[in-house]
Amino acid sequence: MKSNEIKEAALKFFTIHGYEGASLSLIAEEVGMKKQSIYAHFKGKDDLFLQVLRDAKETELSSKLQYFSEIDSQSPEKDLYGFLQLVIDLFQKNEQLKFWLRMSFFPPAHLAKAIEKEVIDIEEKVQAILESKFQDWINAKLIVEDAAITPTYAFLGVVDSILLELVYGNDEKRLKDKLTASWKVFWRGISQK
Repeated sequence: MKSNEIKEAALKFFTIHGYEGASLSLIAEEVGMKKQSIYAHFKGKDDLFLQVLRDAKETELSSKLQYFSEIDSQSPEKDLYGFLQLVIDLFQKNEQLKFWLRMSFFPPAHLAKAIEKEVIDIEEKVQAILESKFQDWINAKLIVEDAAITPTYAFLGVVDSILLELVYGNDEKRLKDKLTASWKVFWRGISQK
């Protein structure tokens, strides 16, 4: 239980202050322990940071897997647009995912390679799920396309555009406008018309 409390406090401090600004002393104080006691649960600040990051990654992945397991797959327009809404909701409302998003764009320099590996891992898993869905929709003649990889990459481009807006933008109208425009062009390109 104490490990989870430490990770919750670390998430708070890493999200607010970044890696450099979050100290083990502050994290320990937040959970009512001495700094040295953290070492009974984690090897050090890097280990704690990476465990908090991997927990956030798993939260994102499980949310996306759950979404795809619950859709009916007969309405790609509804399902894909719903996925974009899910992405926005996850990264606006979930503190773990705000942290994950920020750190994937702005990793501590000495942990950049480890974080890049985690980002690529989740990207490959989400891409595989999407590619499978697109192939099902192509086979069912619900969308127009020859190979599933093309709409998968195009859709991931829309997702990346939204994520970039979530990281750098602070304007709800711009986010909504970008989503609407990107979606309109994307859907027009693959729909049966």
